[in-house]
Amino acid sequence: MEDEPAERLAELPRETREFLSELTREDIATISDGLPIIRMIIGFGKVAKWLAITSLGLMVGTVMLWESVAKIISWFKQQ
Repeated sequence: MEDEPAERLAELPRETREFLSELTREDIATISDGLPIIRMIIGFGKVAKWLAITSLGLMVGTVMLWESVAKIISWFKQQ
């Protein structure tokens, strides 16, 4: 069986207990509503990071491929 809330709060640092004791019902509702938004922002940051890395890789890869194709074309033009 889980501990009662008061017993679980006893393990927290004093500053955390003071912060939690000052919260109103509206504060708790705001925090509860805001947590999913924060999780989505963090998740989007990871996606955006990988999109940026992928885009940069595609650009560099395209430039390298074009240079190689240009070299091959120049070899055929010389013959």
